[in-house]
Parts: sequence; structure tokens; C-alpha cells
Amino acid sequence: MGKEENTRNYTWLLHIAIWVVLFGMPFFSPRPGHPLHGGVDLWRFLPTLISFLIVFYINYFLLIKKYLYQKRTGMFILWNILLVATASVIVHMVHSHVFPVPSEPGPFNPFRPARPGGPGRPGDPAPIGGPGWPRGPRGTLDRLSFIARNTMIYMGIIGVAVAVKMTERWYKDEKRRGEMEKAAAEAELATLKSQVNPHFLFNTLNNIYSLIQVDQDKAQEAVHDLSGMLRYVLYDSEKPTVALSEEAVFLKDYIKLMSMRCSPDVKIDVTLPAPGADRQIAPLLFIPLVENAFKHGISPSEPSAIKVDLREDGDYVVCLVENTAFPKDDSDRSGSGIGIKNLCRRLDMLYPGSYAFEYGKTRNLYRALLKINTTQTIPG
Repeated sequence: MGKEENTRNYTWLLHIAIWVVLFGMPFFSPRPGHPLHGGVDLWRFLPTLISFLIVFYINYFLLIKKYLYQKRTGMFILWNILLVATASVIVHMVHSHVFPVPSEPGPFNPFRPARPGGPGRPGDPAPIGGPGWPRGPRGTLDRLSFIARNTMIYMGIIGVAVAVKMTERWYKDEKRRGEMEKAAAEAELATLKSQVNPHFLFNTLNNIYSLIQVDQDKAQEAVHDLSGMLRYVLYDSEKPTVALSEEAVFLKDYIKLMSMRCSPDVKIDVTLPAPGADRQIAPLLFIPLVENAFKHGISPSEPSAIKVDLREDGDYVVCLVENTAFPKDDSDRSGSGIGIKNLCRRLDMLYPGSYAFEYGKTRNLYRALLKINTTQTIPG
């Protein structure tokens, strides 16, 4: 069952709770010795409850959406005034003509006639102002009090309708906002990953171009190796995660291809996980670090060294890349640091709060250390 279905069920449970409370009111005694749960009183209370229900759902299904959502507050208030006035008049007419007030003794019944048997002789009318005497002005006050009390209840019912409807709208808006944010994040991740491909291909083709001038046989071998790497980039890397061993094979092939044009003076030290390492990791996270090492770590005239160490360490996958630092001059801006920027953004989106990334230059050595906690589930 999805979140939308759960929200719908919770809404109806809320509706049921509201009306159970309201329709349960007749079963509570408003004053000692006079419960509502029986006889005429229960039926007299029912029209009022039905009017509450009608006011609630007219607001819930019509007025709130038509006026309050459109910020037409004046029209919303006007229609509710008319609605409450109409409901009050109808309820009063029903009480007056269908369920008239019973003529029983009591100080607040304006319709009670004078009864025989006052405090004097049997059969004498009750004294003026005494029990049983009709109280005209007080009857009007009672009616006004009844209308005012019901109006306050109607206002409360309208407030509950607004609260329920606004809460539902908030949940829907949050769900829609979450879906939009998820779609935007997925689109951004796809864009960042797609930028890795041409960046990687750009650096690799530069290397093959240099090989063609030096050794055509090695260049042909490099093209063959490149085809296998592109297959991984185009197909396997489209998965949310890949086995660490697969990523290691990709890095191994890339390092082999880039090493073809390196002189024997370049020291390359590579440590990669064994083929059976099935730890899941997002693809193409480590290739920018290795790319930068070959791009900035090799000099044609000075001793150079590159170290790549990819390993598992408990819940973490750790990648350490070190290289001698020979920064490119302004005439060679291939890549322009896109790889590292994209890597940082992808890490923020895939492993928020679950990774540590340090990189920088110390003397003539450039060092990048990336630690990722792979126990976190990443977006699919």
C-alpha cells in the first residue's frame, strides 16, 4: 500500500472519529436527571446533527476548494453566512413544526400554559411569574441563545472542515514536492553520470592519439581495450550499484590503457580488490581520481609516481590515490576540474553524510582519499 493510500485511509478515519463524537453527544447527559439518550429528545437532536454534517461537507467538497484555495476569502465567508443562516432556519422550523417543545413543567418553557392547581385552591391558575406562567420575553432570549449557540457550533464545524481539508492539501503538496525533488535529483544524477562518460572518453582518446604517433600496435590494442570499457560505461554503469569487483576491473583496464604511453621511469603502484568482492557501490565514483592522477602526475622529464589503492575496510570502501604533482599550464585546460566537481556533487546526492573526501597537494605530492559507508541505501 502506497503513501497516498495510507493518507486516504487516515483521512477517512479522521472523518469517522469526528462524526462518532458528534453523533455520540445525545448519549451523554447534559444535566443531572435529564439524559438525551431516549425518546423525543434524541429525535429532536438528530436534525441539528444532520445540519452539522451538511455544513461540514459543503465546505469540505465545495466552498474551501472553490473560494479558500483561490484566496477569495470574502466569498468564502459570505457563502458560509448564508449556509449557516439557512441551516439554522431549517433546523428551527423542524424543531417548531415536527418536534415541538413538549408542555412539561419547568421554568424555561415559554410555550407551557397555565396549569391548574397553584399554591392556592386546587384548579386555581398559577400566580403571575410563578412556575407554569408563560414567560414571553424570556422565550425570545432562549431562542436567541439557542441560535447563537448553534451558530458557534457551526463556526466550529466549518473550522474543522478547513483544518481537515488544509491538512490533506499539505500532505498532497508535500508528496508532490517530494516526487518533484526526487525526479530532479534523478535527472541531476543522470546528467552528472553522463558527464563522466565524455570526460573519461576525452582523456582516453587523448592517450590513444599520442600512442598512434609512437606505437600503432599499442594504439590498436588500446582501441580494443577502450571498446570493452565503453561497454561497461554504457550498460553496466547504468545500474544504481555495481559489485566492487566490477568497478575494480574497469579501473584496472583504464590504468593499463593509460600506462601504455608511460615511460619506464614512471612508477605505478596499483592495489585493487579481489575478483570475488561483491560489495555494492555506485559506479564510476573512483575514475575521476585515477584520471587526475595520470593527467597531473606524469612528467616527461622528471621521475613520476602514481599510487592507486582501492580496498574494503569494514562497512567502508576506501580509495586512496596519490601522485606526483605536475599541474598543467593554462594552455592545457582539458577537463578543467569537471571530474572532481561532479564527483563531489554525486557523493552529496548518493551518500549524504556517509562519506569522507579529502584531497589536496602537500609539497610535490597530490593526495586524494575517499571513504564511503556502503551500508546506506542509495537512490535507485
